[in-house]
Amino acid sequence: MVVHGHDTTLPVTLDDMVSHARAVARGARGPLLVGDLPFGAYEASPEQAVRSAVRLLKEGGMDAVKLEGGGPARVAAARAVVGAGVATMGHVGLMPQSISVLGGFRPQGRSTPSALRVLAEARALQDAGCFAVVLECVPAAVAAAVTAALTVPTIGIGAGPHTSGQVLVYHDLLGMMAHPHYKKVTPKFCRRYADVGTLIQSALAAYAADVRAGAFPSPAFTPYALEGGAAAELEAGLRGAGEGAAADAVAALAAEGEGGGS
Repeated sequence: MVVHGHDTTLPVTLDDMVSHARAVARGARGPLLVGDLPFGAYEASPEQAVRSAVRLLKEGGMDAVKLEGGGPARVAAARAVVGAGVATMGHVGLMPQSISVLGGFRPQGRSTPSALRVLAEARALQDAGCFAVVLECVPAAVAAAVTAALTVPTIGIGAGPHTSGQVLVYHDLLGMMAHPHYKKVTPKFCRRYADVGTLIQSALAAYAADVRAGAFPSPAFTPYALEGGAAAELEAGLRGAGEGAAADAVAALAAEGEGGGS
């Protein structure tokens, strides 16, 4: 969503996720790698879920997959994926792939019925074989209750400090997106640990200004020169080929001490 500039996760495809997974797998050898099953990759049937999960492991190099939702259909999908031999993580609370029915990115579990539903869904995913459950955008008390009730770890995102582990989108915590649009949609629960986006924007603006002013690339950053005597030979060869303008350019640089030959 963030890398490709989408406002939601819904446009992300399984092919997108396989590509991202491969990139992560090439660079991260130690951690447990969990690839999200994107919207449209597992909702149709448990069989579709298994096919998609297998792709993330075989083609993407993941160790496990994650899917959203704890309703009967999602639990059946999770059970099928686990049954196929794929380690599976669940996800309850705010489910970004379900914002169409949730009415947007809205916190969950703020009323007693809603909180009890979050717990029931998390327990159903555990019973289906999920090795961990993500709790997103729920009150800290609800996250603490779910964590106490489950025997598998919980991973919190916007769910307070009482979960087994924590996760954030690193683009958010590093402030990588400097555009005002992205600053506007950065989650309220995200603490920014750096403002990398402003640094990137300033550096790119400085580069562009140097190029426009002719200050870059300077001789110090033009390291490749023609071999000794090659400038005169190249000029002669160009003139012999009827390329007068090109020959004049080579001659002018040679006269200024640029282009090689020394």
